[in-house]
Amino acid sequence: MSQQALETPSRTDAQNDTGGYRQNAAQSVYEAEEAEQTGDRRHEQTVRRRELAGFLRSRRERIAPEQVGLPPASRRRTPGLRREEVATLAGVGVTWYTWLEQGRDINASPQVLEAVARTLLLDPHERDHLFRLADMPDGNGHSDNNSVPPTAQLLLDQLEPYPACVRNARYDILAWNRPFDQLMGPLADLPFQERNSLWRMFTSPECRAATLDWEEGTRRMVGEYRAAMAEHVAEPAWKCLVSRLTTASPEFAELWERHEVAQPENLTKRYLHPEVGLLRLNYTHLWLGQRLGTRMTTYTPADEQTRERLLELQHRCTVPHTA
Repeated sequence: MSQQALETPSRTDAQNDTGGYRQNAAQSVYEAEEAEQTGDRRHEQTVRRRELAGFLRSRRERIAPEQVGLPPASRRRTPGLRREEVATLAGVGVTWYTWLEQGRDINASPQVLEAVARTLLLDPHERDHLFRLADMPDGNGHSDNNSVPPTAQLLLDQLEPYPACVRNARYDILAWNRPFDQLMGPLADLPFQERNSLWRMFTSPECRAATLDWEEGTRRMVGEYRAAMAEHVAEPAWKCLVSRLTTASPEFAELWERHEVAQPENLTKRYLHPEVGLLRLNYTHLWLGQRLGTRMTTYTPADEQTRERLLELQHRCTVPHTA
């Protein structure tokens, strides 16, 4: 065999080298995608733990010691219960609960979450929110307590370009679509306790400016809240929202003192959107859970001009801006 033949690679060798290169390249792409997905999961878990920590702190701080059978304390640097009191009442370690409120990477069993929920006097919606933030399936059969049915978000998205959302009787916004976010948002980055239509109407200057019939709308909302609260007078979440709104808004405090009550109705609202102008919307309530007051509210155009402007708003959201 000549020296040239020894130095020239065979066709089979070249094919093997090419195949090996392709296999390595495919493996590299797979590993890169897997690493990216792992990074996304870690980021999601970090955000979830941070949200869980803030939620637990807010629920703990609203409870007075006497509400859970503890003697009232005259001198406390912070409102509500102490962490060690929650841990003791829930039957968990103080260090473990402290880490949970600090957003540490620790696991919580359904039994422990259930004990924490009872100690913090969470209502059904808040309890469901706790389990979802902890990324823990609820194995105790509380199917009626699910805030939003699994198909609700799909239905909300299918309603575009018409705004729609799912709320409970306390006006907590549980799910929404993009058009609703353009009216009342942005919502995704808000803390759980501020993702509430009543809170937004009284504390957000943008929402107030966009709602042309603000005085009449808020008067009706406060009346509906007071009527619904008759079935939840002992639940801290309802009283806490009233306390926060009374402190934050003199207008709410004045309306609350009137003791007016109202029931949800299907009416028309006028919004002044900064991009497309006046929107006249008929809103309709569709009940998803009558016992918990969970309802889907849809906003459909009251006239042809509003329909066209909603389509224009949808187009602005889907077409990327160019310089």
